[in-house]
Amino acid sequence: MSFSIKQSALTTCTDVSIHKRSPSTICRYSFSPALNLRNNPRRTNLSVSKPLHISSVESIGKEKRPVIQCKAYEADKSQPIEADGKVKSEAANRVKIGVYFATWWALNVVFNIYNKKVLNAYPYPWLTSTLSLACGSLMMLFSWATRIAEAPKTDFEFWKTLFPVAVAHTIGHVAATVSMSKVAVSFTHIIKSGEPAFSVLVSRFLLGETFPLAVYLSLIPIIGGCALSAVTELNFNMTGFMGAMISNLAFVLRNIFSKKGMKGKSVSGMNYYACLSLLSLVILTPFAIAVEGPQMWAAGWETALSQVGPQFVWWVAAQSIFYHLYNQVSYMSLDEISPLTFSVGNTMKRISVIVSSIIIFHTPVQPVNALGAAIAILGTFLYSQVSYHT
Repeated sequence: MSFSIKQSALTTCTDVSIHKRSPSTICRYSFSPALNLRNNPRRTNLSVSKPLHISSVESIGKEKRPVIQCKAYEADKSQPIEADGKVKSEAANRVKIGVYFATWWALNVVFNIYNKKVLNAYPYPWLTSTLSLACGSLMMLFSWATRIAEAPKTDFEFWKTLFPVAVAHTIGHVAATVSMSKVAVSFTHIIKSGEPAFSVLVSRFLLGETFPLAVYLSLIPIIGGCALSAVTELNFNMTGFMGAMISNLAFVLRNIFSKKGMKGKSVSGMNYYACLSLLSLVILTPFAIAVEGPQMWAAGWETALSQVGPQFVWWVAAQSIFYHLYNQVSYMSLDEISPLTFSVGNTMKRISVIVSSIIIFHTPVQPVNALGAAIAILGTFLYSQVSYHT
């Protein structure tokens, strides 16, 4: 019989007697620790007013010899004292994830509100998209220059791998902005909730991947709900509808390129998104100039200022800043949580955006249209569950 007694560095145990028992028996003994604090100035976490107990017997090793491993814990607690730190750490991590989600949803709602206000007064989605990327890029460059954030270590191979991801991100961003310039914010996000269907179809027919039957079945409410919302939308616009659909396809391709090309890369989180924004800005700027141009921008700017007033400038700044912040937080949260948790959070984010935009912009919604939105979002949630559990 060998004994291993684990005790706090701040205590000395006296008059402890341990008697041999059956290896299958868990024994518990009480003793009172004598604390020698005079020679040790460090503070103790143990309470001398509560008795401490010793537990338990285990059989380990090749010869299955009984070994008593004693751990001290207070009488009113059910776990060893050293486990308290782990419990507190897990609780703190849950709080941290909750803060990430709440911040992500709030920033996204604010962005969509200001973005729609800007597009209503200034219908130039290509410039609006460019300003969003430019603002985020400047914010990150300033953070790197002032060492608020650590600059990423990149090379030519990194940017080469990032290029197709940035192309898909640029197309998705512009297409979504074009959609919101033509239709209600709620309708754009209802259609964008159909992104999982694009993900499965692209992966199946372009990459040859196969999925369980449950995944295909989860697409039925997604496609059916989006279709029901589209045919019952009071202010339906084909450009807005196609913009949301193209955005779905582009973001699916972005995710595929990102998974395939960025494995093993050291850049992640907000620095990864910052690099993506910088490259997307370089790609988008010449196309924005070609499609809309400075003359149209200048004329539209004067019109918007005369109709809205100086607060229009704040709207533009706010939509640009909040666009970067909500994306940055989403990428930061992805580093802390599982893909399943992120997917569920993204579904809840769409619900918050749809509901808040309907309330703020007084968007008329028919009961059948609302039913279609609910079915599509429910399908998205089901897809997130079955795709990560099969």
